[in-house]
Amino acid sequence: MKRVPYTGDEKECLSVALDRHRDAILWKVDGLSEEDLRRPMVPSGTTLLGMVKHLASVEYAWFCATFGRESLEVPYTDDDWDSDWRLEPWETTEGVLAYFAMARAAADAVIEEHDVLDTGTAWYGPTVTLRWVLLHMVEEYARHAGHADILRELIDGSTGSFAR
Repeated sequence: MKRVPYTGDEKECLSVALDRHRDAILWKVDGLSEEDLRRPMVPSGTTLLGMVKHLASVEYAWFCATFGRESLEVPYTDDDWDSDWRLEPWETTEGVLAYFAMARAAADAVIEEHDVLDTGTAWYGPTVTLRWVLLHMVEEYARHAGHADILRELIDGSTGSFAR
Protein backbone atom coordinates (compact mmCIF):
# COMPACT_ATOMS: atom_id res chain seq x y z
CA MET A 1 0.00 0.00 0.00
CA LYS A 2 1.32 3.41 -0.96
CA ARG A 3 2.29 5.72 1.91
CA VAL A 4 1.62 9.44 2.13
CA PRO A 5 4.99 11.01 1.28
CA TYR A 6 6.78 12.59 4.22
CA THR A 7 8.03 15.48 2.09
CA GLY A 8 5.46 15.65 -0.70
CA ASP A 9 3.59 18.76 -1.69
CA GLU A 10 0.09 19.43 -0.43
CA LYS A 11 -1.79 18.07 -3.44
CA GLU A 12 0.30 14.91 -3.59
CA CYS A 13 -0.11 14.23 0.13
CA LEU A 14 -3.88 14.75 0.07
CA SER A 15 -4.27 12.66 -3.09
CA VAL A 16 -2.26 9.75 -1.70
CA ALA A 17 -4.17 9.92 1.61
CA LEU A 18 -7.43 9.74 -0.35
CA ASP A 19 -6.15 6.80 -2.41
CA ARG A 20 -5.12 4.89 0.73
CA HIS A 21 -8.68 5.13 2.07
CA ARG A 22 -10.20 4.28 -1.31
CA ASP A 23 -8.03 1.18 -1.45
CA ALA A 24 -8.97 0.25 2.13
CA ILE A 25 -12.64 0.34 1.17
CA LEU A 26 -11.98 -1.92 -1.83
CA TRP A 27 -10.08 -4.35 0.38
CA LYS A 28 -13.03 -4.45 2.79
CA VAL A 29 -15.33 -5.76 0.04
CA ASP A 30 -12.80 -8.05 -1.62
CA GLY A 31 -13.62 -11.74 -1.50
CA LEU A 32 -17.07 -11.41 0.04
CA SER A 33 -20.19 -12.94 -1.44
CA GLU A 34 -23.02 -10.87 -2.89
CA GLU A 35 -25.06 -11.89 0.13
CA ASP A 36 -22.42 -10.70 2.61
CA LEU A 37 -21.93 -7.40 0.77
CA ARG A 38 -25.68 -6.69 0.92
CA ARG A 39 -26.23 -7.91 4.47
CA PRO A 40 -27.09 -5.14 6.94
CA MET A 41 -24.93 -5.72 10.00
CA VAL A 42 -26.12 -2.81 12.16
CA PRO A 43 -29.56 -1.39 13.03
CA SER A 44 -29.17 1.50 10.54
CA GLY A 45 -29.21 -1.01 7.68
CA THR A 46 -25.73 -0.07 6.46
CA THR A 47 -24.16 -2.55 4.05
CA LEU A 48 -20.65 -2.70 2.64
CA LEU A 49 -21.87 -2.54 -0.96
CA GLY A 50 -24.22 0.35 -0.15
CA MET A 51 -21.24 2.18 1.35
CA VAL A 52 -19.26 1.72 -1.86
CA LYS A 53 -22.20 3.10 -3.84
CA HIS A 54 -22.42 6.09 -1.49
CA LEU A 55 -18.69 6.83 -1.75
CA ALA A 56 -18.80 6.69 -5.54
CA SER A 57 -21.75 9.06 -5.55
CA VAL A 58 -20.01 11.60 -3.33
CA GLU A 59 -16.84 11.38 -5.46
CA TYR A 60 -18.93 12.47 -8.43
CA ALA A 61 -20.73 15.16 -6.47
CA TRP A 62 -17.74 16.71 -4.72
CA PHE A 63 -15.17 16.52 -7.50
CA CYS A 64 -17.10 16.50 -10.75
CA ALA A 65 -20.26 18.49 -10.06
CA THR A 66 -18.35 21.04 -7.95
CA PHE A 67 -15.86 21.69 -10.74
CA GLY A 68 -18.34 21.70 -13.62
CA ARG A 69 -17.76 18.19 -14.95
CA GLU A 70 -20.27 15.52 -15.88
CA SER A 71 -21.49 13.91 -12.69
CA LEU A 72 -23.29 10.63 -12.20
CA GLU A 73 -24.03 10.95 -8.51
CA VAL A 74 -27.16 9.27 -7.18
CA PRO A 75 -29.85 11.92 -6.74
CA TYR A 76 -31.43 12.38 -3.35
CA THR A 77 -34.10 14.60 -1.91
CA ASP A 78 -34.68 16.20 1.46
CA ASP A 79 -37.08 13.30 2.09
CA ASP A 80 -34.53 10.63 1.11
CA TRP A 81 -30.95 11.46 2.11
CA ASP A 82 -30.03 7.78 2.03
CA SER A 83 -30.82 7.07 -1.62
CA ASP A 84 -27.14 6.73 -2.49
CA TRP A 85 -26.70 4.11 0.26
CA ARG A 86 -29.63 1.98 -0.83
CA LEU A 87 -29.07 -0.94 -3.16
CA GLU A 88 -31.74 -1.59 -5.72
CA PRO A 89 -32.55 -5.25 -6.46
CA TRP A 90 -31.12 -4.97 -9.97
CA GLU A 91 -27.77 -3.54 -8.82
CA THR A 92 -24.93 -6.06 -8.71
CA THR A 93 -21.59 -6.03 -6.97
CA GLU A 94 -19.91 -5.86 -10.35
CA GLY A 95 -22.03 -2.87 -11.35
CA VAL A 96 -21.46 -0.97 -8.09
CA LEU A 97 -17.71 -1.61 -8.25
CA ALA A 98 -17.68 -0.39 -11.87
CA TYR A 99 -19.57 2.74 -10.78
CA PHE A 100 -16.97 3.25 -8.03
CA ALA A 101 -14.10 2.84 -10.51
CA MET A 102 -15.68 5.34 -12.93
CA ALA A 103 -16.24 7.86 -10.13
CA ARG A 104 -12.67 7.46 -8.90
CA ALA A 105 -11.26 7.95 -12.40
CA ALA A 106 -13.46 11.00 -13.00
CA ALA A 107 -12.45 12.49 -9.64
CA ASP A 108 -8.78 11.78 -10.34
CA ALA A 109 -9.06 13.67 -13.64
CA VAL A 110 -10.42 16.70 -11.78
CA ILE A 111 -7.62 16.45 -9.21
CA GLU A 112 -4.99 16.17 -11.95
CA GLU A 113 -6.33 19.13 -13.92
CA HIS A 114 -6.73 21.57 -11.04
CA ASP A 115 -4.50 23.33 -8.55
CA VAL A 116 -5.40 23.06 -4.86
CA LEU A 117 -6.44 26.72 -4.84
CA ASP A 118 -8.80 26.41 -7.83
CA THR A 119 -12.42 26.95 -6.84
CA GLY A 120 -15.74 25.40 -7.67
CA THR A 121 -19.30 25.61 -6.39
CA ALA A 122 -20.50 22.96 -3.96
CA TRP A 123 -23.94 21.41 -4.43
CA TYR A 124 -25.38 23.53 -1.62
CA GLY A 125 -23.95 26.83 -2.82
CA PRO A 126 -20.63 27.85 -1.26
CA THR A 127 -17.43 28.37 -3.20
CA VAL A 128 -14.83 25.76 -2.20
CA THR A 129 -11.22 25.10 -3.18
CA LEU A 130 -9.94 21.79 -4.46
CA ARG A 131 -7.89 21.70 -1.23
CA TRP A 132 -11.11 21.81 0.80
CA VAL A 133 -12.72 19.09 -1.32
CA LEU A 134 -9.68 16.83 -1.02
CA LEU A 135 -9.58 17.31 2.74
CA HIS A 136 -13.32 16.73 3.03
CA MET A 137 -13.09 13.54 0.98
CA VAL A 138 -10.18 12.22 3.07
CA GLU A 139 -12.42 12.81 6.12
CA GLU A 140 -15.40 11.14 4.41
CA TYR A 141 -13.40 8.07 3.44
CA ALA A 142 -11.64 7.80 6.81
CA ARG A 143 -14.98 7.83 8.60
CA HIS A 144 -16.50 5.21 6.34
CA ALA A 145 -13.36 3.06 6.25
CA GLY A 146 -13.77 2.74 10.02
CA HIS A 147 -17.39 1.73 9.53
CA ALA A 148 -16.32 -0.76 6.85
CA ASP A 149 -13.72 -2.24 9.16
CA ILE A 150 -16.39 -2.95 11.77
CA LEU A 151 -18.82 -4.39 9.21
CA ARG A 152 -16.15 -6.67 7.72
CA GLU A 153 -15.11 -7.85 11.18
CA LEU A 154 -18.75 -8.72 11.94
CA ILE A 155 -18.96 -10.68 8.68
CA ASP A 156 -15.77 -12.74 8.77
CA GLY A 157 -13.42 -11.41 11.45
CA SER A 158 -11.08 -9.56 9.05
CA THR A 159 -9.69 -6.29 10.40
CA GLY A 160 -7.15 -3.66 9.40
CA SER A 161 -6.63 -1.09 6.69
CA PHE A 162 -5.16 -3.45 4.11
CA ALA A 163 -4.37 -7.10 3.51
CA ARG A 164 -1.27 -8.26 5.33
